Amino acid sequence: MALSDDLRKRVVEAVVLGGLSRNAAARRFGVSIASAVRWVTRYKTTGQISPSPSGGDRRSGRIEAQRDYLLGLIRRTPDITLLEIQERLIQNCGERFSVSVLWRFFDRHSVTFKKDRARRGATAPGRFRAAPGLVRLPTRS
Repeated sequence: MALSDDLRKRVVEAVVLGGLSRNAAARRFGVSIASAVRWVTRYKTTGQISPSPSGGDRRSGRIEAQRDYLLGLIRRTPDITLLEIQERLIQNCGERFSVSVLWRFFDRHSVTFKKDRARRGATAPGRFRAAPGLVRLPTRS
């Protein structure tokens, strides 16, 4: 959890304006030395004392750069598998992504890989429903 901006400001002012060392300022305000060093460094480089935003997605930019290629590939061959997409990315773009990264990309763009009626799912071929009059009851010993 990030500490308050007020505390950060007091530590930075004590170092920059008050002439205290970072270690002395950390002891005075009851924060770690590493935090005081980071806060002063951040203030000197960016002029800000507030913490950087935390969380969020920082790595999907690589796959988003291939967005047009991937969505075009799905339009041209809608029944392609994720493994085949992975191989094509390596061959044509020189990019290597895991199947889970590809899955999350397509999930973000609302592209699904569902079985349709023509493929009939995973049932065994030639299997029919039982005749209406035949009902099998379990036997008990």
